[in-house]
Amino acid sequence: MRGNITRRGKQSWRLKFDDDPDPVTGKRRIRYVTVKGKRAEAEAELARLLTDANKGMLPEASKITLADYLLQWLAGKDLSPRSREQYLDIIERQIMPVLGRVELQKLKPVEVKVWLAGLRGRDGRKLHPRTHHHAYRVLHGALAEAVKLELVSRNVACAATPPKITATEIESLTGAEIVAVLDTLKGSRIYAVAALAFATGMRRGELLALHWRNVDLAKAMLTVEHSLEQTQTGLRFKEPKSMHGRRSISLPASAVAMLTRHRKEQLEIRMALGMGKHDDDAVVFCNLDGSPISPNNFSATWRVAIRKAGFRVSFHACRHSHASALIAAGLDVVAVSRRLGHSSPVITLRTYAHKFESTDTRAAEAIEAVLNSPSVPIRCQ
Repeated sequence: MRGNITRRGKQSWRLKFDDDPDPVTGKRRIRYVTVKGKRAEAEAELARLLTDANKGMLPEASKITLADYLLQWLAGKDLSPRSREQYLDIIERQIMPVLGRVELQKLKPVEVKVWLAGLRGRDGRKLHPRTHHHAYRVLHGALAEAVKLELVSRNVACAATPPKITATEIESLTGAEIVAVLDTLKGSRIYAVAALAFATGMRRGELLALHWRNVDLAKAMLTVEHSLEQTQTGLRFKEPKSMHGRRSISLPASAVAMLTRHRKEQLEIRMALGMGKHDDDAVVFCNLDGSPISPNNFSATWRVAIRKAGFRVSFHACRHSHASALIAAGLDVVAVSRRLGHSSPVITLRTYAHKFESTDTRAAEAIEAVLNSPSVPIRCQ
């Protein structure tokens, strides 16, 4: 029997090997298995599978349950620890209880439709449409892979349609509201984080992962290189998902002044505690012992503090407020997209389309000025 190994991710491998011919049709059958680890481990697993296949000891592929297949599929995906936890939570809580014991090849469209319609949360209530979409996307994606691997002939999830998600207005604050929020936060340990979020549009994880080596106060610039992620096993620094996530951001004068004060105060606290000066590898926003701030703890602190200011918005509203200010100032979608670190201007336009629409009046006024000035030539290049 023959087999080969194909890399699927940094430490993910797909094993492909021949199985015994179909007893009915006599046609050649191919098996696929995903393995996580080093290539040597994948080679060892392939050798074992080929040995079992020669001995006729491999389990019948058609008997695999949806639960077992989903776990194998997830093991082969190249995901961050946090994303893997989220996928596994959906699989274990939303899919397995209803469809887990169904054999993969016997799963029917009607079963998927009934499952999707009956999804419930932990409290027994119907799930939010967005959560429905997440669960549906996981199942649809896994079954699409099964089709590619020829484990099933069609994706039965295509017969079901998740509930429609109603577009909601993004959370953003006006200039006066931003001032009110920052006034309320003054003196708290999250003030500097919020101030820099409003000034740069950086994400929560990017702010909490910022190191002093990434900040150049003399040039009024900072560089985004990592994001802080919280998983069940602890905190980790991860690189941006796309090349556009790694970016340089110019700082307004107020942000430079704020960071200068913050650095001085941070140094004074360290000296008072006998910790000495921090090096460039220290994080900008940290706990008293210099360790990174937990994203979850930060969000909890934000929720309490923001209510004192009379608002009920998530921390992500700082990013939306920054983007809205850029658009109102007349920056084009590409410039806004680059500053926010979106992987494509399409994402920026989809998120803030209504904001760009509000600036269209100025475009009409600009062309009207040209059309009413015959002395100004219009050149086409």
